[in-house]
Amino acid sequence: MNCLTCKAKSCCGAVSCGAEKFDLDEQLSVYHEKDTQQIVQAAAKLVDNGRAGTLSRIEELVEFAQLMNYQKIGLAYCYGMEGIAETVRDIFSAKGLKTIGVCCTVGGVRQNEINKESTLPGVSCSPLNQAAQLNQENVDLAVVIGLCMGHDILFHREFTGDVTTLIVKDRPNNHAPMKGIENYS
Repeated sequence: MNCLTCKAKSCCGAVSCGAEKFDLDEQLSVYHEKDTQQIVQAAAKLVDNGRAGTLSRIEELVEFAQLMNYQKIGLAYCYGMEGIAETVRDIFSAKGLKTIGVCCTVGGVRQNEINKESTLPGVSCSPLNQAAQLNQENVDLAVVIGLCMGHDILFHREFTGDVTTLIVKDRPNNHAPMKGIENYS
């Protein structure tokens, strides 16, 4: 199955193409689980009834957190974006959301302690430490702000709760990765 080569697009008309390799009934049962339904319904309130495209990502995030009744938000952020993380914290605080920020250098681990091949001096980013700290803090939602490629993957792998990405690091394009994609067009 490769949806990018499909011309029929029957799934967009609520009809299965039949090429799926997963059990559709099994997936539907997961959608009907209470925790999943809560997320599905909160997301629908942001998108349905003409709301799609009317809110910025930060507005969506605040509203989604409120709809989900998240009380404690964790920010897993790159040290280079600490000012942005502070602004996000302030936005959340103004909306009554408790926020805990954890910097990428948490734990103060040296480069060669994390990367056996590294000869660089100084501190290393440690996304596993960020995830471990936010897991210990029992945050309801982790928000990723500008973690490096690969570090974001490790963070997502290690963090045990709900997680979303607010900002993707793309230095040449002012953190707007669509600009890089458009350059290939």
